[in-house]
Amino acid sequence: MTSLKNHNLVETSYSEILYEKRPCRDKSGQEVPGLFNAWIILNNPRQYNSYTTRMVKEVILAFREASNDRSVNAVIFTAVGDKAFCTGGNTKEYAEYYAGNPQEYKQYMRLFNDMVSAILMCDKPVINRVNGMRIAGGQEIGMACDFSIAQDLARFGQAGPRHGSAPDGGSTDFLHLYVGIESAMFSCTVCDPWSAHEAFRRGLLTEIVPALKVNGEFLPNPMVYTDRWLNEKGEIVYGAPKTGEAREQAKALMKSGEVDLSLLDEAVEKFSTKLMYTFPNCLSKTINSLRKKKLEHWDKNKESNRDWLALNMMTEAKAGFRAFNEGPKGNREVDFIKLRQLLAEGHEWNDELIRAISPQHQKD
Repeated sequence: MTSLKNHNLVETSYSEILYEKRPCRDKSGQEVPGLFNAWIILNNPRQYNSYTTRMVKEVILAFREASNDRSVNAVIFTAVGDKAFCTGGNTKEYAEYYAGNPQEYKQYMRLFNDMVSAILMCDKPVINRVNGMRIAGGQEIGMACDFSIAQDLARFGQAGPRHGSAPDGGSTDFLHLYVGIESAMFSCTVCDPWSAHEAFRRGLLTEIVPALKVNGEFLPNPMVYTDRWLNEKGEIVYGAPKTGEAREQAKALMKSGEVDLSLLDEAVEKFSTKLMYTFPNCLSKTINSLRKKKLEHWDKNKESNRDWLALNMMTEAKAGFRAFNEGPKGNREVDFIKLRQLLAEGHEWNDELIRAISPQHQKD
């Protein structure tokens, strides 16, 4: 047998992600010799696993490595901890380096686009193990995956128009394919988050599992309605957050328990085993054929979106990211009404306008 060629672009070591190969298990739960699932794990829990420029590079290289590895059955894309899978780009880096620097942000967006494409072009099926919040760019890289299995305390949604951007890193391309145009329009514009139960009902997720453990037993997320429920208006509110006294009771129940992701790991393991019991090339062809629906939109829009997102760093993104990074706790959004009033008066976009609407300067 001839020696095998290495098709990786470069040899790399990882500092902001973890890359692990974990043995596959057969239907009886026994480890399978020589076959593995590749785990690509975002490792920035202190900042809710937001991705830095360095992390984006590492994710690209890790997907390339997993894609080329002949022993890999599936890729598990996840993150450290139980608070967040990913909340998007690192707002500190955005605010302190990229804001006001469109030429730099355009180069960054080349890397971001390559990260999304690396997921969509992986030769192995990709499972997003949603260990916590999947928000903004985190939602986008999650939707680039082929499957999503989530713990049911996770929340899902966008942040762009509320923080100075547009969800053009994948959500405007992918979300409507999952949930339909009306729901996608709602999520991408007003940015109200969905619970895992609501996201599952809308078709965004493959599976959800409980993560709250109270007195040794797993309970579904008590903060939302997890069964069909009619409110006082007769509307179905499955997956909607509880309010009033019900919410206070749910918060007390949350405090009495602990977050345990063992059922999530079990569900991911079982699903990756199901994928192993298929013909690998037939599986790959099927997945690639279905990915074309995402790629039709992604490849058509990603470069023009990149150009716009770069230029937007001179105006709304500059204001929004700095407000989020520098604003006081609980007040990290600009004064939207004042912004609209100033623009209606014909005020130009400049530092004076940004200062006038920024939460960190409202007492000046």
